[in-house]
Parts: sequence; structure tokens; C-alpha cells
Amino acid sequence: MKHNLILVNGLTLMIFSTIALAEVSTTQTNNGNLVMQDIPEIPASVVSSLKRYQNVRSAGFQDWTEDGNGIFISTRFGDVGQIHRVSHAGGARQQVTFFDEPVGGLQRQPGGSKMVFTMDAGGSEFSQIFLLDPAGNDDAIMLTDGESRNGSVVWDRSGSRIAYQSTRRNGASNDVWLMDVSNSETARMALESPDGTYWAASDFSPDNRKLLILNYVGNADSRIHLLDIETGDLRLLAGDPENPSSNFPFAFDSEGTGFWYITDVKGDFQQLAWQSLEEGAAPVILTADIPWNVEGGAVSNDRSRAVFSVNVDGMSQIYLLDMASRQFAAITAIPTGLAGGMGFSPDGRKLGLTLNTSKTPSDSFVLELGEGALEYGDMQRWTYSEVGGLDTDSFIEPDLVHYPTFDSASGGPENIPAWVYKPTGKGPHPVIIAIHGGPESQSRPSFSSTYQMWINKLGAAVIRPNVRGSAGYGKHYMSMDNGFKREDSVKDIGALLDWIATQPDLDKNRVAVYGGSYGGYMVLASSVHYSDRIKAAVDVVGISNFVTFLENTQDYRRDLRRAEYGDERDPAMRKHLQSISPLNHVDRIKIPMLVVQGQNDPRVPVTEAIQVVEALRVQGQPVWYMNALNEGHGYRKKENRDVYQQAAIMFLQKYLVEGDQ
Repeated sequence: MKHNLILVNGLTLMIFSTIALAEVSTTQTNNGNLVMQDIPEIPASVVSSLKRYQNVRSAGFQDWTEDGNGIFISTRFGDVGQIHRVSHAGGARQQVTFFDEPVGGLQRQPGGSKMVFTMDAGGSEFSQIFLLDPAGNDDAIMLTDGESRNGSVVWDRSGSRIAYQSTRRNGASNDVWLMDVSNSETARMALESPDGTYWAASDFSPDNRKLLILNYVGNADSRIHLLDIETGDLRLLAGDPENPSSNFPFAFDSEGTGFWYITDVKGDFQQLAWQSLEEGAAPVILTADIPWNVEGGAVSNDRSRAVFSVNVDGMSQIYLLDMASRQFAAITAIPTGLAGGMGFSPDGRKLGLTLNTSKTPSDSFVLELGEGALEYGDMQRWTYSEVGGLDTDSFIEPDLVHYPTFDSASGGPENIPAWVYKPTGKGPHPVIIAIHGGPESQSRPSFSSTYQMWINKLGAAVIRPNVRGSAGYGKHYMSMDNGFKREDSVKDIGALLDWIATQPDLDKNRVAVYGGSYGGYMVLASSVHYSDRIKAAVDVVGISNFVTFLENTQDYRRDLRRAEYGDERDPAMRKHLQSISPLNHVDRIKIPMLVVQGQNDPRVPVTEAIQVVEALRVQGQPVWYMNALNEGHGYRKKENRDVYQQAAIMFLQKYLVEGDQ
């Protein structure tokens, strides 16, 4: 089959030969923005049966109002998430922003009512920074140039300036910029990135003359610098290029003579530390006795107390910290689940956060705090997100299991953790293996209407493994798939297939794999190696060839991805990357495939999907292909997401549950 790639209004489209056009059935929906090839017409009965699952909402905490009596949340009442204000627990949601694109990255002005937020167009991820006063009647003002990629916004202590990351200089470098928000013409570059890595501000010193700077080189190498804003002097505070470690700045202390950060320099896990700004100072580790990763948190405006989260085997444990005494204590009032998005009220007497459990979508909660830094009172739920009329009490909670892998007895991981959702009844149930992206991400027992929909509508069990390379289990575990060891993580999926075969309530003959981004690569690679043991595969914005991916991903990301996957310019590494790329072994894929892509994806370009779809069609494999022309790395618009989920149910019903080939 032959094809040509052409540009139409800036969009890369595949034009098939006359013979190919007769073979590929193409339809368009959602005002022409969603292009589907060889996907059957979706019956009204499927649309109707999934509606309740597709109308679940969430309401994540974003920030406090100026007076500290209300909160701002992000929720969706139309097609995309927007900012809303809630004045009291259980109160009505008052919409603040009204855009066609989802709004993210909200930070309210210290001591003022204005806020900045980020927003891109069409999933391009070239976010712009906007200024809005929700107390006024004026429209939001775009502060950035409309072309570069901007984010990681931090207010100074006075609420007059912001520091932010931008690619404005050349479209590729991640530099740090400063701007007086009252006049966007004051924007200037404060730190020019000397390489292709990521540089971003984290916190202003008490006198607003210095910045804590994060330099993210890779998932096992990040460093902290101190930038003198007036002189431009840059000093390394934590991290060593010769002996890499992960270091993430948290905040300056109250006096500005030291800083708080998260580091794994002293152990396998990321720990909370304090360090003096004096030359040669060493970190003081606070959480050495906690054998799990500290993930992040927040500090009060007066720097008297902080809160931080620990990832305990996938669940969140939240601690209050007395920043003066350096004592900390667990908060037992927070229900077990996944907590994040934390922020103190302006007076430091309340803590807002987002909480998610396997049976409840993300909602906003407020914890009352006491006089002492470690004192707290009652927890209140402020939002009650709609769940489409579903009985979430009947939702299946996952069990955490551990299974041995191919090299467990020869120096590999002792076991691989996985979350298993099993339908009621004795089975044997068909199985969907859902593989996370990253690769340094982690499957956690979060709320998912999609998984519950698969369980209920397909009668399928869902397994979410954390193969080697996953975060949350220490830096050694996370490094075990690096470089030439990349396919060892694919072998962990093979070991999972072995484990499934030992479970009488799981059907080893009906297994599908599903994943997005790097998880999409894992789906394709698993399809190459285990087509004889898998019935179907769903690849969402996945990498099909590491070399073409690295060559075509956006400039500002390329060096960061090379640090993870390897540098394709090195002949030995290029040869290895070609050898493990699924596209080069597509003849070994013998199962039906659903491929889902966004046209504007800056991370995994649309060409990664086009080339694998084309190659599969050449060898006669069934391929359903979906491309959204107004989306990027995943579908954020509800109308597109709905059709994708409907098509996925039909695909899995046909090829997994019914076993068609």
C-alpha cells in the first residue's frame, strides 16, 4: 500500500492510493474534528448505555479566594474544565472562566484578588499565561507572546511579579523569565538555559531578590540552583552532574537563610530535607525513617508550617510540618486515598486539598488547622461531584497483588506490584491489562469511571501493573529499564501473563493490552512479543519507533527524552532503539489493534500512529484508527473522549470478549 503525506491548513494528513481508498472506510464526526477509519458506526444503544459513565465530573482544589473564605476549583459543566468559585462547604459552583479550551495552572496573587492561569489551543501544549481579576468585569489578559510555550508560574512575595518558564527565546530552550503583571512589556529573561534541559523557578526569597531554580535533566538527575535576580549569578545548591540524584526545591525557609527540598541523595527514596544557603552546607534529612517517596506539598504564607505527602505503596499519607522545630506528624483526619493539590489559606488556618478514592472522583476538601503548627481539627468536604447517577458504592475496589517476574531469582525485582479489579462472579473473566505511561509514572488505586465501565459492561477484570521503571518504589527500581534494559519492562508483562494463567477466575485466553504514550509503546511491544497470548490491543498516542519519535518530538522536549530513552545520534544506541521499536517488528503483530491519536500532539507526533497503522494494514491486520484534529497528547474535550470510549467498548467487545479475529 502506498501513501503520501501532505499539509492541509497546517495539518499532516495521510492520502492513500486509489486502491487503498477502496479498502479504508473513513468517517468524520464532532464538526469534522474527529476522523475515524475502519471504525464501525456506533449504535445508539452503545451511546445510551455509556452515558452515565461519561458524565462523571470532578472538582479539584486550585487555590483560595483573597479573603480565605472561599476556594477556586477546576470542574467541567460543558465540554472542558474551567475555573469555578465555591463560597462554602457544599455551596454552589460559580463559573469564573468561559473558554473553549481547558484552563489549568491557577495561582492567585499574594495579598490580592487577581490570578494567573495557563491555557493552550487544541492540545498543542504551547500554553500561554493569562491574568484575570475574578472580582472585576474585565476579560482575561494574555501576558505572554501567544507563540512560545510557557508555564511553571511563581508569584513573588509582593504579588507584583511572576517568574515563569518560557521557550520564547528560540522555541526550544526552557529559560526562566520575569514579568511585572501590570505591564507585559516588562518581560525579560532572568536565566538563559545553557542546554536543552528544563529550567524553572520554584520560590522567591523573602526580599524578592533571589530565586530557587529547578534544573530537571532527567528522571534520575535534577538539580537546585540559587539565582541572584539582580546580578544573574547562579550557584548550585543540590545535585551533582558527576553523581546524579533527584532534587526538587520546595521553598525558602522563613528567614531566607536556608531552603526546603526533596532529595534522594541519601537513599533509595525521595526524602524531605532542609539545607542552609551557606557554601558547602549539607542536607539535613527529616524523613529518613519513612521508606517511601515524599511527593510534594505546600507551605503557609508565613513559612511557619508546611504540609507534605508520602506515597505509601500507592496511597497518600499527609503530614503537617512545624518548619521552625522541624517536627512533623501524620494527619489522621484525611480519608485513605490519593491526595494532592494542597494549599494553605491566606491566614494559614485552613488547608485545601483534592482527594480521590477508588469509589469517589476528585473533590475538594478543607481541613481546619489549630494554633500549633501540628494541630488540626475537622475535615470538611466542599464539593460533591456528579457521578452520572451511578451507585459508586458498588464500584469494584482493586486489590494490590505482587507477582514474580522473569529474573526475580537472578538479580531482578523480587516481584512486580499490580492493582487488580475483578468483577463479581466466579469467572473466568476476560482481562484488560492497562499499562501506565511515563515511563516513570505509577498506577495507583484512583477513581476511574472507565475501568468501572469496562468491568460492568464487558465483565472484564482490569489489571494495572507497575513494571520496572515505575516511580514510587525507589530510584533503583525506577532505573531498571534504562537504556539497553528497556525491553526488560516488556518481559514484566510476559510474567503477568504467566500469573494470569495461574488464576482460575481469570481467562488466560482472553487478554487485551491497553496503554497511552509510553504505555502505548508497551502495548505495541507486548503485541510484538506476545501476540500468541493476547487477543487485542489499544494503543493511545503511543511510540511506535523510538528513533522517529526522538527526531520528531518538539524541540523543547528532545533532550529530556534522550536522557530517558537514549540518544539516537549515538550509533550504538540508535541501533538498539531500532531493534526494540515495534514498527520494525510489525510482522510479528497478529492481533487486532485500535490506534487513537491527536493531530496536534507535541510529545508523540501523529506520524508515530500513521506509520504503525499503515504497516499493520499492509500485512492485513484489522486496525481501527481514530485521529482528533483538535487534540494533542490525549483527548481533553468531552465530545471526543465520549466517541473514543464508545469505540473502545465496541472494539473490546468484538475482539476480546467475543474473541473475533
